[in-house]
Amino acid sequence: MFVSVTAFFFSLLFLGMFLSGMVTQIDANWNFLDFAYHFTVFVFYFGAFLLEAAATSLHDLHCNTTMTLQPLLSDNQYNINVAATIFAFMTTACYGCSLGLALRRWRP
Repeated sequence: MFVSVTAFFFSLLFLGMFLSGMVTQIDANWNFLDFAYHFTVFVFYFGAFLLEAAATSLHDLHCNTTMTLQPLLSDNQYNINVAATIFAFMTTACYGCSLGLALRRWRP
């Protein structure tokens, strides 16, 4: 959730700066900043994807609570984790494509 909210906040910040025309007043390499932003978000989303996939893989792990074996994740939690893993992978792939395009724009 932290990765999604932070990426959304900075996306809105960049959009506001572009729409307000502040990019012409600030002397910065905006192509590099775009590349750096997409790289950072790609790394964070990739990490979130790996953690979510690892948590989903624990579905068959059983924990011992008061002498009865119960699955670590219920079926409902497992289904939610599968959906979150797929969403994290798709978002990572989209940011990876944006990263490639930003690299193409940034390099001379």
